[in-house]
Amino acid sequence: MFGVVVAVFFLLRMVPGDPAAMILGDRATSESIARLRAELGLDLPLWQQFTGFLTQVVTRFDTGDSLLTGVSTRELVFERAPVSLGIVLLAVLLAVLIAVPLALVAALRKDSWADHLVRILPTVGVGMPLFWIGLLLIIVFAVELGWFPVGGVGSGPFEPLRSLVLPSLAVALGLVPPLVRSLRAQLLDVLQSDFVTTLRAARISERRIVLGHVLRGAALPALNLLSVNVSYLIGGTLVVEKVFGINGLGTLLFQSIGNRDFPVVQGVALYCAVLVVLVTLLVGVLSAALDPRLRLAGGAR
Repeated sequence: MFGVVVAVFFLLRMVPGDPAAMILGDRATSESIARLRAELGLDLPLWQQFTGFLTQVVTRFDTGDSLLTGVSTRELVFERAPVSLGIVLLAVLLAVLIAVPLALVAALRKDSWADHLVRILPTVGVGMPLFWIGLLLIIVFAVELGWFPVGGVGSGPFEPLRSLVLPSLAVALGLVPPLVRSLRAQLLDVLQSDFVTTLRAARISERRIVLGHVLRGAALPALNLLSVNVSYLIGGTLVVEKVFGINGLGTLLFQSIGNRDFPVVQGVALYCAVLVVLVTLLVGVLSAALDPRLRLAGGAR
């Protein structure tokens, strides 16, 4: 998180453009620009700006007030975070619901036409950028079929959930191919294990073996892969929000970048980094629950 904060702070200030001049407009005089820079603290040496910035982060867990609106960055982020977090969670759920059945079909029917189809089709989505996938989903499911809203977030019963399905699906489709490949490979390894042969010799049903033992044994690597792709999920969510006109963190981020609103950009980056850390921690806990050997290893250390 500290690395993200430092990188964003200095990279933003390397980009050409003066926030004070952008706030006041093209007709602003040099005197008014200099006065606004002094009010915003932009005329201070860079090390003083950085020291004040770190102090705010540590003491208030805030990156300062917006240069445009004067509203606290923490307030702006918390106001829009639920929508973005909802897309991330729904995207994870959809990715799992799509990847697990496909991986099971491919592993249980190895080298069949179904296996080849499962391995080929998801890779098509890898070559498509997220905004293109989002546009295709809008054309098919919103414009042509009318199943979901074109954009925005509705306010009626179940409308917020319906509004998040397409953007979440767009993010999930970009995550499905690596999940399918990883889970299929792990399923094949587990299916060839000795304990599976023993279970089959004991005349336990194939359905019970696959769902109760094989899938659980193959889930851990796929879960770790999912945690590694959390940053992709968050980044994809920010991009997709712009495509679907959703007023979440992505819209706030792009607006702040265009307006050179340093504190808000830094705030969004900071809270996204916090989310990545929390999800990684959660995956570690779930991994220990799925594999008791991890708990034993942790206790031994």
